[in-house]
Amino acid sequence: MRDGATVKFVPAGEFKARCLRIMEDVKKYRVPVVITKKGRAVAKLVPPDTDAPDVFGCMAGTARIVGDVEAPAFPARDWHALTGKRTTARRRR
Repeated sequence: MRDGATVKFVPAGEFKARCLRIMEDVKKYRVPVVITKKGRAVAKLVPPDTDAPDVFGCMAGTARIVGDVEAPAFPARDWHALTGKRTTARRRR
């Protein structure tokens, strides 16, 4: 196994007799168990992946509204879409 992680080996007969206990140990200690039959690996019991945090709502309560959120970001005289006029002169050819 990679990263120096330990693995337990359990014979199939012992696994059959102590199945629930072994599953609880795998969950609690997060150590995989290899189930063997006649000395050969036949199955591997591994702990489940941890749940990823929910991204929906994870930043709730971290923002603050400052000022008027409905007002334009800059004055209307600077933005021709609000006034209907262009603020810069057009070039003639």
